[in-house]
Amino acid sequence: MPAPLPPPVWIDRPEVLQHILPILLNEPRLAVDTESNSLHAYREQVCLIQFSTPAADYLLDPLELLDLSPLAPLFANPGIEKVFHAAEYDLICLKRDFGFQVVNIFDTMQSARILRYPQVGLDALLGVKYGLQVDKRYQKANWGARPLSPEMLNYARLDTHYLLRLRDDLQAELEAKELWQLAREEFIRLSKLDGNGRADIPAWERVSRGARLTDRQLAILKALCEWRDQTAERLGRPAFKVIDDKRLTAIAAAAPRQLNDLVGTLTEYQRRRFGPEILRAVKTGSSAPPPPRPRSPRPKPVFLDRANALGQWRKRQAQKLHLESDIVLPKAWMQAIAERAPRTLDELDTLMPESPWRLEKFGPAILQVIQDIR
Repeated sequence: MPAPLPPPVWIDRPEVLQHILPILLNEPRLAVDTESNSLHAYREQVCLIQFSTPAADYLLDPLELLDLSPLAPLFANPGIEKVFHAAEYDLICLKRDFGFQVVNIFDTMQSARILRYPQVGLDALLGVKYGLQVDKRYQKANWGARPLSPEMLNYARLDTHYLLRLRDDLQAELEAKELWQLAREEFIRLSKLDGNGRADIPAWERVSRGARLTDRQLAILKALCEWRDQTAERLGRPAFKVIDDKRLTAIAAAAPRQLNDLVGTLTEYQRRRFGPEILRAVKTGSSAPPPPRPRSPRPKPVFLDRANALGQWRKRQAQKLHLESDIVLPKAWMQAIAERAPRTLDELDTLMPESPWRLEKFGPAILQVIQDIR
């Protein structure tokens, strides 16, 4: 049985952060993770930031520490590698809440994907690699609650405690399979992603089934989404925990007039709690002008042909190299190539930034695919 781990260092006061910061800045690598309250709050926020060094684990409380700007130079320091597992979401949250720009990352989940591990969750990897069992029951816990239980604190520290060891083992495997350069390119690409562009789109436009509604039903859906958003903010909970999109779309399609019309669409609790308000929103939407439907410009046929040809080529390469398709050529890059139709490797290089391994290995073939469709 492994020896008990020493307790993590809790950081919730400016003077503690100032004491710990030089230690973190002196490390060549840091394991990093965040915990947010997306399932428990109207506006999600980072509620815990974890760091691990080879010597200690640190848990930082951003709900208590109101000024985290001293951490900005650490995240932006290219001389310190930040090791994440599934970095993309953490990077989005750190940028959204604190404005941090994170450079020089290593992503253990993306490494495991490149290496074609059948399961790439951290608990699965720690089990396969080291025989560890991680209790994931706190994965969806309310990290905005205080105080955090000892079990939650231990769960949080385990998300980074073994990452540095895992990182070294995965790099060795990547090098042995001549995939290290590809992984490095992926880390650079992930660090430059700018988050979810749908965040600024109105809620009614984000409802997947909305496109199937008539103009009148769409106006009702818009009114219902506005009511739900106001209610969720008032109650301090995520919008989907008031009423989910599927139920909301069904109400918009049916345009109910009385409470009994909501039977079978809402739960009994939802009908009793929100029924009158929902009916008022339906009435408001019924008399409102239909919102303009978002219209995307129709793609040119040659773009669709190029995108389809690149997609087929990408699939064949992925099968040949035993990689996933988006590792061979990320979707955003594939679409940009289909749109711009580069003729030379230099032109292609601008559409696959900081990706010399892919450019050398796939560049001529990609140009040939484009040439065949001109």
